Amino acid sequence: MIYYIGIRRETKPGERRTPLIPSAVKKLKDEHDIQTILQPFDKRAFSDEEYEKVGAIIREDLSECSAVFGIKEMDLDIFLPDKAYMCFHHVIKGQKSNMPMLKHIMKTGSTMIDYEKVTDDKNRRLIFFGRHAGYAGMIDTLNGFGMRLKEEGFDTPFLKIKQSCDYFDLAEAKTAIEELKKLIENDGIPDELCPLVFGFLGYGNVSQGAQSILDILPVKVIEPKNLAALIENLDREECKKVIYKVIFKEEHMVKPKDKSTEFVLQNYYDHPEKYEGVFAEEYLEYITVIVNGAYWSEKYPRSITKEDIKELYCDDKEPRLRFIGDISCDIEGGVECTTRISYIERPFYCYDPEEETVTNGVKGDGPVVLAIDHLPTEIPRDASEFFSDTLLPFIPNIAKANYEGTLEEAGFSEEIKKSIILWKGKFTIIYEYIKDYL
Repeated sequence: MIYYIGIRRETKPGERRTPLIPSAVKKLKDEHDIQTILQPFDKRAFSDEEYEKVGAIIREDLSECSAVFGIKEMDLDIFLPDKAYMCFHHVIKGQKSNMPMLKHIMKTGSTMIDYEKVTDDKNRRLIFFGRHAGYAGMIDTLNGFGMRLKEEGFDTPFLKIKQSCDYFDLAEAKTAIEELKKLIENDGIPDELCPLVFGFLGYGNVSQGAQSILDILPVKVIEPKNLAALIENLDREECKKVIYKVIFKEEHMVKPKDKSTEFVLQNYYDHPEKYEGVFAEEYLEYITVIVNGAYWSEKYPRSITKEDIKELYCDDKEPRLRFIGDISCDIEGGVECTTRISYIERPFYCYDPEEETVTNGVKGDGPVVLAIDHLPTEIPRDASEFFSDTLLPFIPNIAKANYEGTLEEAGFSEEIKKSIILWKGKFTIIYEYIKDYL
């Protein structure tokens, strides 16, 4: 028996990633009798011809497929009854912009599976883009930082770095950053900018990816507690040749409201309402570039509020902070001055703390913000290869499931079963809370 799965054409501007690369499609056909049908798409990271060479079918109609896979949210006209659709649906936090899509899927009686909720018994995600958002976000941050400094009158070697989408692949980008390293070591950093401090919020995959790019450069790691001393007792010779990197964990960003108690990580996770943010008060004035890779939801304190930025940029101060690479990209979230997403073709905007408005580009009175919400698509081949490897083991179970009976009769593995938000248009038990957002 031949089973059919589909890969839809991505419609989000700039999106080039694919959930399954050609070698994975060939493996599914040869080893599992699973035939892949792809909608034609000339911007996909791997060409239609590359898929056809391994036996895939290129055609518009995906109605023969029991399951359709994509990356970002799908257009409404693709959903059919008794079919499964798997992508990053972005509804599990009750995202307001996607509630109309969710209502439509419910009406069609479709099954909705979300990559983000395929987890192991320790709630660790199993299908993901790894560090690729961090890679692309850090490259773009270096690019935008150089442009901001240019706007201020500084011709620095950071101008040599292009936006990540302008490189063929990650390897080419890393080669360019190696050249940047040599320029910093040879020519140094302007005295007026010393010391250059890059502060990383978070330490997970996204942050680690971003750090690995910065670490190509001449970097010196310092502890948050030593930031003030770095500024006050500056080594003028050292600071011209290095970038200082500081990693902030939860213990640095929040403290218990009750001053008689100590910070306990698990207690913070369990009772975030008992904690308050202290990052901006204690550290923000010392940092040149913020790279945000921390997870945030509304129950947690913000790391940087609009008021923090307003205070930093008040008239009698000349802040060190120039740039915020918000890779996590939670709108008005952990970094509140991320007031909207930015786009691959317009990657940066300047946040005016006094007016609380933004202007496209790197010119303005506040920090420049990078807030692209699908950064891995800027390095689409590298990102797709990694993602495909994580998704492939789950495809046979999804493709060969029984979509005609009940959820219990479908034959899903536990990992996939708990990632099903809608079964035939109705919420599964663990996702019934989303009803409150409709």
